[in-house]
Amino acid sequence: MGCGWVRKGEQPPWIVPDSLWERIEPLLPKVERRKRHAGRKRLDDRKVLCGILFVLHTGIRWEFLPQELGFGSGMTCWRRLAEWHRAGVWERLHRLLLEELHAAGQLD
Repeated sequence: MGCGWVRKGEQPPWIVPDSLWERIEPLLPKVERRKRHAGRKRLDDRKVLCGILFVLHTGIRWEFLPQELGFGSGMTCWRRLAEWHRAGVWERLHRLLLEELHAAGQLD
């Protein structure tokens, strides 16, 4: 990537691995596209999540999220983060991961 955010040969921390995405995707609210006045197609949730993680990892301001990365605008990512927070996604993900760790005997 050559941008100084990631060491050569390493996976960027904002790229969501398949194993994590398989846990997160079922927790996300399903948003039906309106039939009338459908507007612009909603950006893929996984791409938006990567954008959210990019902003959180780098500390840049939402409005400075580079469009070239394909994560959508910073405002799109910010709105989706808020939407998912209101829907309780992060609490449910936290609980799920704790249950997995407990089942694997990795919690005290």
